[in-house]
Amino acid sequence: MTDYVFTLSSGNEVPVIITTRRGLRNITLRPRFSPNPEIHISKPWLVPTSAAIRFLESKQKWIECVFQKCPTKVELKSGDKIEFLGRTVLLIHDSHIRANRFDNDTSTLYVGGGADMFERRVRDYIKSEFLSVLKEMIRSVPREFHPKRIALRDTTSRWGSCSTTGTMSFSWRLAFAPMDVMRYVVMHELAHKKHMDHSPEFWMTVRELYGPGVERAKRWLSKNGGALHQYF
Repeated sequence: MTDYVFTLSSGNEVPVIITTRRGLRNITLRPRFSPNPEIHISKPWLVPTSAAIRFLESKQKWIECVFQKCPTKVELKSGDKIEFLGRTVLLIHDSHIRANRFDNDTSTLYVGGGADMFERRVRDYIKSEFLSVLKEMIRSVPREFHPKRIALRDTTSRWGSCSTTGTMSFSWRLAFAPMDVMRYVVMHELAHKKHMDHSPEFWMTVRELYGPGVERAKRWLSKNGGALHQYF
């Protein structure tokens, strides 16, 4: 249900959905691009809706920047090539098979089922592969950094997060980023197991886990992160 409409300087209107959450301390904003542009606001129980709207309006410049970086969606079809997890994959629809099949020799993903399910099946395959690579990266660090639980998200404002309960969440769209950038986000969140802040000690831990190139990966994500939302 739309609670409010946020008007961009371009004149485009973005629906705003406000939810109240017990235990939440601060108001949070989460713009979303898919399947349609939306702004989700979570607010503490005692904070009035009017205060949440004022907070949203105070972030006008940030919201504008987020939606300006939102790329035009690209619809995938049989015969397209797509890059994810460090490889270029040819997508072929094959209605004669029920499950997806990947041919390593030709880097071809054969997508089964009906044509109307083509994009969804490609997306599900990428998410599954992303999770496998993610777990492999996590296993490469000492167990003291391992999360209790892993969750995949489709967020626009955060590529990863680490809760005090030990759950780590990652945007599966990192599958479309260079592997070193994906690894940077993973190591960033793992470092929060020791430091739930962004103190100098935290960044030292990130560099110990990641190795050289942390700043380069950060710059790439800041400059090109919007492009990771071009599909689906």
